Amino acid sequence: MNNKEQRHSSWTRLQNKQFEKALVLYGEDTPDRWHNIAKEVGDKSVEEVKRHYAILLEDVSRIESGHVPIPEY
Repeated sequence: MNNKEQRHSSWTRLQNKQFEKALVLYGEDTPDRWHNIAKEVGDKSVEEVKRHYAILLEDVSRIESGHVPIPEY
């Protein structure tokens, strides 16, 4: 992975928070949803946002199926 790919593949806490808020703001039926979400996050492409969402769905699925224990705080 080159430096440009690394920079774009890592997400800061702020970007994750912006991503989460944008998911709520732009529901599944919103036209240009992924473009709008990428714009809210900033410094991420539409493809990066879609990939991040797919990873989020996989994580949720694994947690709900019991394959990943919920951390104790």
